[in-house]
Amino acid sequence: MPDLTGKIAIVTGGNTGIGYETVKALYEKGANVTLTARDEKKAKDAIEKIKSETKATGNLEIGILNLANFAQIKTFANEFKDKHNQLDILINNAGVMIPPASKTDDGFELQFGVNFLGHFA
Repeated sequence: MPDLTGKIAIVTGGNTGIGYETVKALYEKGANVTLTARDEKKAKDAIEKIKSETKATGNLEIGILNLANFAQIKTFANEFKDKHNQLDILINNAGVMIPPASKTDDGFELQFGVNFLGHFA
């Protein structure tokens, strides 16, 4: 991966799994990364762990983002735009797989709503 100093990135679902490792890799290459998660404590814990495991020059921020709620997506997007004037890298990592029958807050089937509509919004 090339040097990403000065690049602005968002990683959805960045507090665990592949999203966590993606945040860490981008941060290690100097990117300013917004780690998004539904749970602020889990996001903070992930950032603390990444910072303790690396000596990077990038920046890490938290974005609270629930892809099952269009109003919350809009709030996140507006807050991000207020802080940043660009977005260079968007990693749409968050998702659900084979959840119990349920719907998003906006009434869509959960898996379709989160994995497709949420990221599109």
